[in-house]
Amino acid sequence: MKKFFLIFTAVFTMTILSFGQNQNEVLEEGKLLYRLEKASWYGTDLFLEILSHKRDNIGGYLSYINDKNQVTNIFFEKNNQFHIIVRFVFDKLPQQNPIMIDTLNHTATPTEKDLITIRQNTIREISENKDEFFTFYKNTSINPIPLINNGKRQVFILTTSTESNVLIIGNDYLFTYNKKNKLTKKEKVHNSLLEYPYKAEGPTYHSHVLSDLITSTDICTLLLYKDYVEWKQHYVISKKYISIFDLEKETLAVMTREAWEKILEHQKGKE
Repeated sequence: MKKFFLIFTAVFTMTILSFGQNQNEVLEEGKLLYRLEKASWYGTDLFLEILSHKRDNIGGYLSYINDKNQVTNIFFEKNNQFHIIVRFVFDKLPQQNPIMIDTLNHTATPTEKDLITIRQNTIREISENKDEFFTFYKNTSINPIPLINNGKRQVFILTTSTESNVLIIGNDYLFTYNKKNKLTKKEKVHNSLLEYPYKAEGPTYHSHVLSDLITSTDICTLLLYKDYVEWKQHYVISKKYISIFDLEKETLAVMTREAWEKILEHQKGKE
């Protein structure tokens, strides 16, 4: 057993050294998407609690990282998308209670205007679906997360379940926009959709065809539901790599599939 762990540690360390930069980028992007979407969850609950009388005026909502590294969640009007109904500002992950609620400053900032524009453009693309790019499943909804980060303007599109006790991985998309907020690229992150019941035995897993690693949308979804599911690890298997995401520790380990299979063979030989 001791020898098995020594082999595992050596292979794992070698893999991290050669592959760490890319996996770290995926992990950080996944955590960022999680912060944004979690703030939107909390903001929606707050809106319905204190501003429910304005519910019919909502044109949409989104969250972004402000200049203090906090998360600002905004709701904008249906008939005037650059008119902000309310801003909720969250700190940390974010925490559930906002550190500020602003219902007085209704003018969208330049950043907010850009985020609203690419979000609404994406929603229009989804609604029209002229080239049948999107797939729609029963008992699901599609949720866009606009992001301006490191000079890139993107909208990540997640599919979520409208039923309780189910986590969905897949049927997600990525739209890329230029500085003029014109759509330049759209791509599918996964080819299919998988459902995982909260009470599934862990670890859970899925395979990748379109990418070698776990995706940032995978990580975002797993973090959003980590307090609801009973399993604590999720594996992503591709042709070249195995990604292991720990929901509790919020850590990602990646190794080559060849190394993983050698470890399994060695462990099987010891049984």
